[in-house]
Amino acid sequence: MPPFVLIILLAGFPALATDMYLPALPMLQHLWQLSLAQANFSLVIFFITFSLFLLVYGPLADRFGRRPVLLVGIVIFIVGSLFCAMAQSITQLVIARFLQGCGAAAASSLSLTLSKDLYTGQQQKKVMAYIGVIVPLVPMLAPMLGSWVIAHLSWRIIFITHAVLAVVSLFGAWFFKEPNIHRTKGGVCAVLRRYLVLFQNKPYRSLTLVFSITPLFFYSFLAASSSIYMLDFHLSAQQFGLLFGFNAIGLMSGSFCCTKLGSRFSSMQILNWSLAGIFLAGMVMLLWHPTSASFAGAMFAVSFCMGISRPLCNHMVLEQVHHDVGAASSLLTFSSFILGAIGMQVVSLVPDAKIVLIAIMAVIGSAIPWLTLRRMAKSH
Repeated sequence: MPPFVLIILLAGFPALATDMYLPALPMLQHLWQLSLAQANFSLVIFFITFSLFLLVYGPLADRFGRRPVLLVGIVIFIVGSLFCAMAQSITQLVIARFLQGCGAAAASSLSLTLSKDLYTGQQQKKVMAYIGVIVPLVPMLAPMLGSWVIAHLSWRIIFITHAVLAVVSLFGAWFFKEPNIHRTKGGVCAVLRRYLVLFQNKPYRSLTLVFSITPLFFYSFLAASSSIYMLDFHLSAQQFGLLFGFNAIGLMSGSFCCTKLGSRFSSMQILNWSLAGIFLAGMVMLLWHPTSASFAGAMFAVSFCMGISRPLCNHMVLEQVHHDVGAASSLLTFSSFILGAIGMQVVSLVPDAKIVLIAIMAVIGSAIPWLTLRRMAKSH
């Protein structure tokens, strides 16, 4: 399996484990008599576990190599997926989702790490951008596939599908040739101390924090999207899948535009434009969202602009480090996902203001990075 294909598969793990499952949330609410917050906790626990274990896998990959860490993570993900398929209560499902998150963290962390290991400079930018084009196909297709599975088979088959696709990634990882990297030394404490080195890197630390705020609105949308479309706007599971796919097209189109704009404009110019676009679309969503179509249109716009900015954000952050790349990639992804998990729970606890909260997060998540970039430009 070519390394580029393996990276794409690994990057798709979190989206696969969340988006295909989204159409099942309203059904599980009814089946197990749950509130929105209770049902969404099975989603939130995945993100929290996923985020925490990112901090573990990154340094371990720097210490022991990419391949062994990746193999262990994928096996854990497969086991967690099978337990999800057998769950008989929300408690069992939450525990199984915990295992899924543990395993998915290895795949997601190492997809970004391998991009840095195997590609450099402008080629790395293009690879990250092309991954940004392809990876949104997963969230675009996953809810539609999940809706079809629920309608014709069972929600449990969703998790069986996760396990089967993970086996394909396991096959690719088994035959993957370990890259030549600078390995850290020492025991577990020495490995984890590498984060102290990263925290002392002020440019890396600042950019990681700032850029982790930007996708906050998107993770909140993930948690609330099925409730918004299927309960608030009274759409079917199939209609929800189509509108969610429309949103994913926005992400994919934005990433594709990023590959074209990168050859004509500087990264700073593109970032400023895309963040301004998120801000404006967020304001429109905040002030005007009367129908499912108007809400979907505003979400398409903010997702499109985030698709443009995300590859450049990741590249800009990782350019600040030359060693401890695994730990740096893990911390970058951790920051984004842990904030996303918080946003998911917040939007679940205020069910009557879901769209307003998503819009506010889009506005804040674009304004703060934009102001930071302006200050950085002035200081230089």
